[in-house]
Amino acid sequence: MIQKSIALLSAATLIAAGSVHAQQAPVPPRVDDLVVSADVLSEDKPVGDYGQPEWVKQRRFSTTRIHLQKNPWEMGVEEWYRVRTYDGGRVTQRSQTEFEMGLPYRMQLDIYEKTIHDNSDDKGWQQDEFAVELRYAFANWGALHLNPALYFEYAFAYEGSDIIEPKILFGDDFGVGWHWGVNLIHETQVWGEKTPEWAISGGISKTLVDNLLSIGVEGKWTKPDSENYEAIFGPSLQWRPTDHTHLDLVTMAGLTNSSPNAECWLIFGYDFGGSSKTQGYKPTSLAGR
Repeated sequence: MIQKSIALLSAATLIAAGSVHAQQAPVPPRVDDLVVSADVLSEDKPVGDYGQPEWVKQRRFSTTRIHLQKNPWEMGVEEWYRVRTYDGGRVTQRSQTEFEMGLPYRMQLDIYEKTIHDNSDDKGWQQDEFAVELRYAFANWGALHLNPALYFEYAFAYEGSDIIEPKILFGDDFGVGWHWGVNLIHETQVWGEKTPEWAISGGISKTLVDNLLSIGVEGKWTKPDSENYEAIFGPSLQWRPTDHTHLDLVTMAGLTNSSPNAECWLIFGYDFGGSSKTQGYKPTSLAGR
């Protein structure tokens, strides 16, 4: 009888211990919880209202645009400076001020003013064009392969014909800290000769310090007429000293006889509104929590 009581007491003790251990065991994560791997960089996580990662919201490439930079009604400004050098000592410069604003329904509006300078004439700095650009993304980031978006620009020229420039934008990330973008570009005059110009631009970058420093390469191939084509290619660097600012430096060399010897870009951008890093992006299943 005593042995049977001891056996029953032991069994009860084991059951109780197992119950306590089960209560202390970690609860497995729910399937619909947003889980981000520890090896994903902060700038690769979805932070925009349309799921864009941080690197997309901070313009990474000079000649290649990707998806949407701004959330609805979020605004920003950028100052662009471009210099080209040619044989014979000719140097052209272009200064551009750009205002950006996000719109609902996966759209973005950009407005910019350009001035130019060419040392081969005596005109000095002069206004070149005033342009309006509208982008439309087909879906939130990651919902479609290559994240396609449409781009349409209308440039009001101060001299000569106005210009229209439609583009198809693609871009994505891969691995840890690797980013890329490709644009298919068509440009033509509204009146006059209406010579069509076709181009392809692209870039790839690698993050060295998360949300701070990245390096990469960019290039552009352009066919301005039926006889010539231009090609430029070279390294790029982006420095992001604060959540709201980015500084891009690109130096590309000409690869054909009709190309400029060099084309260099310096871009400084400032974003108004709240920091997207602190706002965060939530999928629909988490929005009500």
